[in-house]
Amino acid sequence: MNIVFLDRATISPQTVLRKPDFAHHLQIHDRTSQDQLAERLAEADIVIVNKVKLGARSIAAAPRLRLIAVAATGTDNIDLVACARRGIAVSNIRNYAVHTVPEHTFALIFALRRSICAYRDAVRAGRWQEAGQFCFFDYPIRDLAGSTLGIIGDGALGQAVAAMGRALGMDVLFAAYKGRADMGPLYTPFEQVLERSDVLTLHCPLMPSTRNMIGAGEFRRMTRQPLLINTARGGLVDESAVGSALDAGQISGAAFDVVSVEPPPPDHPFTALLDRPNFLLTPHVAWASDEAVQGLADQLIDNIEAFAKGTPVNLVQAEQGS
Repeated sequence: MNIVFLDRATISPQTVLRKPDFAHHLQIHDRTSQDQLAERLAEADIVIVNKVKLGARSIAAAPRLRLIAVAATGTDNIDLVACARRGIAVSNIRNYAVHTVPEHTFALIFALRRSICAYRDAVRAGRWQEAGQFCFFDYPIRDLAGSTLGIIGDGALGQAVAAMGRALGMDVLFAAYKGRADMGPLYTPFEQVLERSDVLTLHCPLMPSTRNMIGAGEFRRMTRQPLLINTARGGLVDESAVGSALDAGQISGAAFDVVSVEPPPPDHPFTALLDRPNFLLTPHVAWASDEAVQGLADQLIDNIEAFAKGTPVNLVQAEQGS
């Protein structure tokens, strides 16, 4: 069985990728461009992919393809409808980042809520000496205890973030799906979460129904000037609207670990925000603790071995209506 890994460089080099326990030939590429796909997919029975886009045309160029093993949770780079039509299984990685992503989320929250980077930069610039006393008060510092944490996405990551928030004395709200008001008492209507949150954090997948789910209209509803945190997927937020929301004071700060185009081009709207003390951008590393990435690699091979044995696990289906 021919296995092709299209983008091994997206997994840290210290991560051990064990060999599947069946007869196979594994071909590993650090990176794969769209121009290289047809050749590399032509003889593949199983494809391992993290971020390379596999659209309908690429899938059609892979006549032997039986499984796409995604080395990530998100599958928005895969044409799931085209896979379903061809009978190609798609598996993903689940619940591997239940510590690393929540920890990174709160690292961003703490950094903004306590102006950590702003004070660090001020000290570096000599402001402490200029102040002439034991401290100075140039940037806001706010406690998290007693504030409200709004979470969009109630999966393993959202639940882990909620547990951390409660441990810090925060009131936690889980948002109902946008446009839904019938999800029961465990959920707060989406619009109310926007209005009541002091910190709003995203932990949902990118799908047609969630793309640009937060934009100018949603920012206008954020009356408590929350922090906005996105460690989920680029594209959940209208990125062109973030700067205006910061300028208008609709949000007090924003931190993103993900962008709709990665790496972002020089003219991306976030580029103009990088010098602001209330904006943080990290390079899609919330998931990337050594422990989490090794767990991902182990589960990736588990998924492939289960498929080869005829007992596939962690299968992903196309969203209805796609």
